[in-house]
Amino acid sequence: MRGHFTRRAILRDVAALWGAGMLRGQDQPRFSTEVKVVNVLATVRDKAGSLVGSLGKDDFSLAEDGRPQTIRYFARETDLPLTLGLMVDTSGSQRKVLDAERGGSMRFLDRVVRENKDQVFLMQFDSTVYIRQALTGSVARLEDALSYVDTESKSQLRMQNGGGTLLYDALVMASNEVMKRLTGRKALIVLSDGVDVGSDASLKDAVEAAERADTLIYSMLYSDPGAYGPFGGGDGRRVMERLAEETGGSFSEVSKKHTLDEMFDVLQEELRTQYSLGYVSDQPVRVSEFRAVQLTVRPKGLIVQARHRYWAQR
Repeated sequence: MRGHFTRRAILRDVAALWGAGMLRGQDQPRFSTEVKVVNVLATVRDKAGSLVGSLGKDDFSLAEDGRPQTIRYFARETDLPLTLGLMVDTSGSQRKVLDAERGGSMRFLDRVVRENKDQVFLMQFDSTVYIRQALTGSVARLEDALSYVDTESKSQLRMQNGGGTLLYDALVMASNEVMKRLTGRKALIVLSDGVDVGSDASLKDAVEAAERADTLIYSMLYSDPGAYGPFGGGDGRRVMERLAEETGGSFSEVSKKHTLDEMFDVLQEELRTQYSLGYVSDQPVRVSEFRAVQLTVRPKGLIVQARHRYWAQR
């Protein structure tokens, strides 16, 4: 499968190079079953914000902790399988926008999900976190599950002492219990106003969980201005921006000028216009740690969107 880089593929490539005599005169490389490929998904835009999907491997430069790395694998992600987690905030502050979220999500899934190729799970979060639909390639199942996504009832709120919004806990759960055990292209789509109330996890915990799971976060800010009363107090914009920026995804905001359907259209195009780059670090992993990744493009005037670090697992 193109774009999916495994240890077996690396060993096969090295064996081929050795057999071809390309490594003669050099010290025998110490490749083993512990060789790990670092995958970096990237989106490139021009100054006007338009997606650029025609670049080649030589147009990119990649470094780890400031050290140049050799890009061994490269693919344009136009047709590779995709695993998505659609995460919907169903707390009380979303009550007035939830119908629009359900409708927009259904239309998005209907256009994006390729049955028997892509996999999607549906999670809702308020004072609890609940996987409404486990991973499936069936659009019909996803749409049926979406129809049951709703805010908490008054009796539920009383039982939960007023409710909550476990955004960070939901992201940690989605990353650790679903995404971490999967490979390939993975992304979480978060529909929320970005206000967390009651999570045990922190924003830092949520970001790091996604990073450890090699998962991008696409945060879509959708808020009801009157949900927190006349004095406000529900500004989660910076939270949503940070979730996207630090994991290599993107941030968008639904407004009167930009509808949810328009935001989903942009996201659909972005998911189908990605680059996948793979490299093997020049430094063996002696201790598990985060390592910085710097991805740049040589053509001037282009902007790269990619994660800034990865979890090097010993």
